[in-house]
Amino acid sequence: MSEQEKPLLIKRYASRRLYNTETSDYVTLEDIAGFIRDGREVQIIDLKTGDDLTRQYLLQIIAEHESRGENVLPVNVLNDLVRSYMVPGGGMMPQFLQSSFEMLRESQSKMMENMNAMNPMSQMPGFDAMQAQQKAFLKAMTGGLAGNWSSPEQEAEAPSEPKEDLDDIKKQLADLQQKLSKLS
Repeated sequence: MSEQEKPLLIKRYASRRLYNTETSDYVTLEDIAGFIRDGREVQIIDLKTGDDLTRQYLLQIIAEHESRGENVLPVNVLNDLVRSYMVPGGGMMPQFLQSSFEMLRESQSKMMENMNAMNPMSQMPGFDAMQAQQKAFLKAMTGGLAGNWSSPEQEAEAPSEPKEDLDDIKKQLADLQQKLSKLS
């Protein structure tokens, strides 16, 4: 199993501090959220008992974002979640959500593939720059989730600095504009 495929092990000490076993340093919930946004699975265990605390901490990350006014989940979805766990047979909700997110990942991936394969514009000079802009737009509109949800099918990609991505997109856009001005 490659390093990117196995979960990042975070140990919780009795002091409630979280310790990243790969980098040998302490991390915060925001650091853990960053690892997840970058496509990395995490596993948080209690050092003393060995209990898996991952779910508890992931829910805490969502709750903290909600408390800061970031609408992670719409109220009607939260109501539906609560409702689904309060009725007999409500255990189907986790499988439904998992399937829904898998379908979303697949459709986003297929959309990007179709942009390349079936688009006659892909032969046009500067198409790569336009495609990079569309990917950046899709990533921005989905809060960075579009290409960063982890799944076994995804290839590991080294995360790059957002400023470098933006500079690269600006350069590609300038090149595209220059090529288009030569054509007219």
